[in-house]
Amino acid sequence: MLTDLITRIKLPFLQDRELYRAYYSILGFYPRDIRPYKVAMLHKSMAVKEEGKRINNERLEFLGDAILGAVVGHLVYKHFPKKPEGFLTNTRSNIVKRQSLNKLAQEIGFDKLIVSNFKSKTHNSYVSGNAFEALVGAIYLDRGYGHCVRFIREKIMNQLVNIDKAATEINYKSKLIEWGQKHHIDIDFQVEQGRENEATPTFLSHVTVAGVDCGTGKGYSKKESQQNAARQALNRIHKDRDFVIGITAPKELQMERYDDILPITSEEKQTLEDMEIDFSEAEKEKAAHNRAAMKEKTREDIIAEAELKAFTE
Repeated sequence: MLTDLITRIKLPFLQDRELYRAYYSILGFYPRDIRPYKVAMLHKSMAVKEEGKRINNERLEFLGDAILGAVVGHLVYKHFPKKPEGFLTNTRSNIVKRQSLNKLAQEIGFDKLIVSNFKSKTHNSYVSGNAFEALVGAIYLDRGYGHCVRFIREKIMNQLVNIDKAATEINYKSKLIEWGQKHHIDIDFQVEQGRENEATPTFLSHVTVAGVDCGTGKGYSKKESQQNAARQALNRIHKDRDFVIGITAPKELQMERYDDILPITSEEKQTLEDMEIDFSEAEKEKAAHNRAAMKEKTREDIIAEAELKAFTE
């Protein structure tokens, strides 16, 4: 409070007074030292030399990434006191992923301050999202961890982020890996890096399920490309029953596992007993009928399809 009051008094005499005002509207407090904030705005495409070193916002981005993860993790931990670690991790990841940070930078108006050689800061190159992390790093260097918490909690989480909605977003890569672990099937991702232009890398991910190519995804980050590839793979698993049967169960076990898919109900059993028909023989006959009707569909297949349907809807 005292620092803000002193800065407000000095503001008419400061060289960067308009920049101070811009940051006050974004942060809710005045910078004490404007220098790290200037660096936070500086994309590597517009790096400047100082004392023989090229200065841009990448180092601040690294620092801000760590601080942002810690603060959001703490807020998610407090918001969901009974949720397990995996749920908390996915929720935090959904909040701090590059697409979300890009949007946040634009919503608070920080993207307009970024200095780069791009005509637009809003394209999907994550310039804005990376700069948002650099901004958090600048706040940490200038005002400390407490002000980082204040900014993220009051200006971001309380106003712009629906934490409950973020918790329900699907992590397709995580779901695919969990499915593979449950069924003892190898899931493998391969990533190729390309470049949209000199300053914007792109990524192409391929995912194999049990050694079979199942999905390809593109993105401006490894995570985004892997999410897209995993989503495609899960879509195939959900729709291609023959493929699932082929990788989840040996052929000789499929018929054995099928016998108990639709067991005789208690009502049917009572009717058979009333008619003095041997229950065990009737059970076998019904199982045989089910095999033909369901085309050798296994219990594991039914469960797998139900699970996949649940988290792809």
